[in-house]
Formats: sequence, structure tokens, C-alpha cells
Amino acid sequence: MLHSYAFSNFRSFRGRAEVSLVLNEKDSANGWVANSASGHRLTTALAVLGPNASGKTSLLQPLAFLAWFVPNSFDSKPGAAIPITPHFASKAEPSEFELIVDALEPNTLWRYRVSLTTQRVISESLERKQGKGRWQRIFDRQRNGDDGYDVHQSEFGLDAAQAAAVRPNVSLISWAIQFDVELAKRLCEITAVTNINSGGRIAPRNDVLRRLAKFYGEEPELQNRMKKVFRDLDFGLEDIVARQIDIPDPSGVIETQKIWVLFGLHKGASDYLLPFTEESSGTKAAFTLLAQFIPALEQGGFVVYDELESDLHPMMIAPLMQLFSDPEVNRNNAQIIFTCHYPEVLRFLQKSQVMLVEKRELESRTWRLDSVSGVRSDDNRVAKYLAGVYGAVPRVPKAAS
Repeated sequence: MLHSYAFSNFRSFRGRAEVSLVLNEKDSANGWVANSASGHRLTTALAVLGPNASGKTSLLQPLAFLAWFVPNSFDSKPGAAIPITPHFASKAEPSEFELIVDALEPNTLWRYRVSLTTQRVISESLERKQGKGRWQRIFDRQRNGDDGYDVHQSEFGLDAAQAAAVRPNVSLISWAIQFDVELAKRLCEITAVTNINSGGRIAPRNDVLRRLAKFYGEEPELQNRMKKVFRDLDFGLEDIVARQIDIPDPSGVIETQKIWVLFGLHKGASDYLLPFTEESSGTKAAFTLLAQFIPALEQGGFVVYDELESDLHPMMIAPLMQLFSDPEVNRNNAQIIFTCHYPEVLRFLQKSQVMLVEKRELESRTWRLDSVSGVRSDDNRVAKYLAGVYGAVPRVPKAAS
């Protein structure tokens, strides 16, 4: 499970920003809570609230970046830029990232750190901590001028010559995977689902629906879960059907080719199958959400989702979130971190499960709601948030009388 992450000099955040999912025993959260393998109490849901253009998406992007960089950066071409954006006032300075997650062994944590520019890694390290002991180095990588890196290892298992040859735009973990380093491969088994990349939120497209149709059609267990959730959420669909159909082959090599297509079954005076591409934007958005959530819920890991309520009725957010609170559904303690503009989440999530973001003088800052003095568990948090008591609300001018 994810414990925390931190970063600095990234997009609209110039100073260090910290996001923690750790709950102490005094936290009153009574839903979306799980005990991790390391013995810590963690939230399985964290909402991010704030005005437009305050930095909410930027708060999520470090996780999306690390989920790509750590396992997959080897796929980048030599000399390719690393897809990060430093704060405009500190372009010459490196961006820094830190991630703490459960280790593979019980009662153990990993801490990963990396400092980099758009051109190269400056430093990178992986540490392990068992119980209440100290952090112990697994590897440490430091740039030694423009020529290469000094890499010190303990139990990592990468040949020293191979480690020294790591490319400047590649994580040492991604590099080690290419040489079949077992620990590196195991470190990258975490399931990470996101709808953002270095450019921001990725809008759903019809070709995404086609890929999901194939996945859905070939996974009967996933079909059953999706059908149940859709019926429970009352989208007006009796069933969702995945079928293979013949279409003309654009290459002309063969007469037709088969593709997977999704249909929604609508019941009325007569049954009607409607192609999913013609369903409402809300139905398509919900299906795309669930198609991503359910594998994460099955396998564990984390979901990073920007604008959860986009194209959905606000009342759908709580039932969707309930998937991460129900231990029968979320058997492997998957976690979700999401942005939204829907203050009603303050009614069902507790103060330790909400991050607030605002921007002042061209710099974003963030804080967890339970760090605000005087916030009580029995407060009407929606009313107080909308009144500006906690900050992170739009400063809208009053209408003229």
C-alpha cells in the first residue's frame, strides 16, 4: 500500500509538497481504512479539493510520473527528455520526488527518492526499513559529472559495470529489469491506474471503449462485477454485452476483420441493444471508470484519478467510492487518490482523508484537512468549506445588488 509521497519544484509547486495516507489511532475515519502489511493504518481513499487552476492535477501528476518512470523509462530513446515540468521560476533547479510504500516482506517499508532535470537523473536511491529500525540503503546513485554515475548497492543484485552504464534518462530500477534483476522486477509489480500523464487529464475516446470491450469480452468474472455495479448504480441498463462483429478490412488484405464492440441492453416494451459509442457521456464515463477500478480492486495497488465527477451525476460519486471501502470488494486494499469539485465528499470522508490545494502568488500549496486547527469530527464540513473557513475555495466576486 501507498503510505506517502512528496515532491518539489514540479509544475505549480515550487516548495516541498507532502501527501500522506497514514492515519493515526486518533483519526476518526470509520470507512476507507485498512491495515497495511507493515502494520500501519492507512486510508484507502483521499480526495483533493480546491479551486480551478489551483494545482489539484499537479498534485496527482508526481504519482503518475513515478508509476511510469520507475518501471518503464528504459523504453525512452537515448537522449529523450524526461517528461517533467519544473516550476517556471526554478527551471534551472532539479525536481525532487519521494515515495514510501509497503515492501514485499511484512512489517517493512520501501523509500524511493529521485532528483532529476528534464535531461538527466541527478541522484536516485532506494532504502528499506524494517519495523522501527533505521532506513537501510539498497542502492544509491549519484551523478559524477557529465560522464556517468557512481552506484553503490546492497542486496540489489545489478552487476556493477551494468549499473555504471545506466542511461541518464532512465531509472536504475527500469534499467535493472532489462538485466533480469529479480528485486527490480518485483518492485514494479504494483498496479497503478491513472487517467493523467505529463500533459494532464486524458479524455476517454471511442478507441478506448473498443480496447475495453475486448478486455471485458475476454474476462467473464469482470463482466459479472461490472454488470452488478451498473445495475446497482441505476444507469438504466439491464445488461452490458460484448460482441465480436465483422467490419471491412481497411488494408484490403482480407474482406472483413473482427472487432470487439460493447452494447448496452435497454429493456422496455421490447429489448434494444445500443452500441456503447451512442450511450450518454455519463454512461461511457462510468464504464471507463469501472473498467479501470475493478482490476485495481482485484489486484491491489492504487488509482490516481483526476476529476472523478467528470460527466457523472454527483450522486454517483459516493457509490463508486464505496467500492474502495467495502472489504468484500476491495480485498487487496487498493487505494484511490482523486480530485473533484464536489464538496459533498466532505460528508462521507473524514478530515484525515481530504487534501486541500490553493495557489497564491503563482505557487501552489497543499495541506491535509486534519492539520487545520479547530476542525471537529462532528462539524458540518461542507458548510464550513463553502464558507471559506478551511481555505482552498474560489474567490468569487459578489454580484452587484
